[in-house]
Amino acid sequence: MNILCGGEVLIDGRIHKDKAVIFDNKIRSVIPLRETERLDVRRIPFTGVLLPGFIDIHIHGAAGADVMDATPEALEVISRAIVKSGTTSFLATTMTMEKNHIIKSLDCVRSFMETQSAGAQCLGVHLEGPFINPAFCGAHEKKYILKPSKEWIEPFLDIIKVITLAPEMDKDHHFIKAMRDLVVLSLGHSGATYEEAKESFQSGIGHVTHCFNAMTGFHHREPGAAGAAMTLPVSIDIITDLVHVHPGLFSALIHLKGCKKLIAITDSMRAAFLSEGEYDLGGQSVYVKDDVCRLEDGTLAGSVHRMDQALRNLIKYTDCTLPELSCILSTSAALLLGIDDHKGHIKPGYDADMVILENYMVKDVYVGGKRQ
Repeated sequence: MNILCGGEVLIDGRIHKDKAVIFDNKIRSVIPLRETERLDVRRIPFTGVLLPGFIDIHIHGAAGADVMDATPEALEVISRAIVKSGTTSFLATTMTMEKNHIIKSLDCVRSFMETQSAGAQCLGVHLEGPFINPAFCGAHEKKYILKPSKEWIEPFLDIIKVITLAPEMDKDHHFIKAMRDLVVLSLGHSGATYEEAKESFQSGIGHVTHCFNAMTGFHHREPGAAGAAMTLPVSIDIITDLVHVHPGLFSALIHLKGCKKLIAITDSMRAAFLSEGEYDLGGQSVYVKDDVCRLEDGTLAGSVHRMDQALRNLIKYTDCTLPELSCILSTSAALLLGIDDHKGHIKPGYDADMVILENYMVKDVYVGGKRQ
């Protein structure tokens, strides 16, 4: 048993200066600092503030590896790289490629989840595509786009946690209605109007993928999918890299959605943590310069963003408190995935997934109680 003591601890939305955390693979108790002297446990003094680890629900790759490489080695590289930026859990996110290639990647993620021993914990898969609108495909290959179908993904519903789809591609919402109780359905890469988006939310879509990007935008006479996402009771995620969404909108979204309905994501690809140059994403060449990723035609193609950068960007461009930002980077994702009974908080019984920050920089990370 271990005890973290000496610094500040975020508990139930408040930062405490007089608490200590006892843990092994789970958080066993949170006690007053004065009670720690009598305990026979390994003491780990720290300075800074202890938060629940970050949860990234949309990440394609990092450090030269990509989920679509479909190898356990690639997933290992990703998990070990991103944990250094405070990410303790993530969803391995796919791209729109040939169906058998996607299936191979899903098989690989399942195997990796069964044997993973270090790095950020892979919680499952975010299936981004192939059920998207060709006119809003972004960096996804149009030729591999498919109509929504439950049959070929059904064997993987134990690991698929989120599916991004364009609801207008699902005639009469048969797929949405069949899947709504099995996974989180998210509107994305969509040409849906405001009315179509609203109807899809009523049918069972409860989330929106990288709001504003690859969807119909907001206009005062045609609010589009973005307008529906902002004003209707669904959760949304945004890429907080200052490229995909103007930082002036961060505060507006926080006020509109509230912290529990807003999730920060990276949407990072294999160039994250590496230098500028040419990389592959979903079978297409991506050119990275000045921390911006683009296809040859200029289309944005993922990011090289990190979750610790997301925290600092939100600190800089909003008036949010650290507890509110911890919600946006951790708790809200746990709520979306239905794992908020064991992740996203510093509480007894929860997984010991923790990050220590000092001056908003990651100082230390624990995943399942193991120092990374």
